Amino acid sequence: MKRAILIYALILAAAVFILEWVEYQYMARAFTTEIYIILIGLGFTGLGIWLGRTLTSKSPRQEFALNHAALKSLGITKKEYAVLEQLAVGQSNKQIAQTLHVSPNTVKSHIARLFEKLEVSQRLHAVQKAKDLSLIP
Repeated sequence: MKRAILIYALILAAAVFILEWVEYQYMARAFTTEIYIILIGLGFTGLGIWLGRTLTSKSPRQEFALNHAALKSLGITKKEYAVLEQLAVGQSNKQIAQTLHVSPNTVKSHIARLFEKLEVSQRLHAVQKAKDLSLIP
C-alpha cells in the first residue's frame, strides 16, 4: 500500500515538474481549457485503472478437494451424493430424476435421507452445509 502511494506521489510530482518545464502560462494561453480538462481526465483515468489493478491483485483460485472423511462419516452414498450435486446446481426433483435416470420418488427419498444426514430441513441449508463440509465446490 505504501509503495502504491509513493508511486502515486512521484507521478504527481513529475506532472507538476513537466507543467513547470513547458511553461504552463504559455501553454494555457495557446490551448483552450477543454483540452486541458480532457488531458487531465485521461491522465487520472489511466492512473486510476493502474492503481485499481495494482491494489486489487487476484489471488490464485484454489482447486476443490472433496472431503472424503466427512462423506464417509455422514454415510452419504454415491446416489445421494449425485443428488446433492444436482441440488447444488439448483435443479428440481423432476430434473434430478431425469438427469440421474431414476424416478422422482427415488429422488425424494434420497433428499430426505440427505436432510437427515446433514441435519437440515431445507435444500438451501443442505447445499450450504455441504459446501461448509467441502462435499461440493
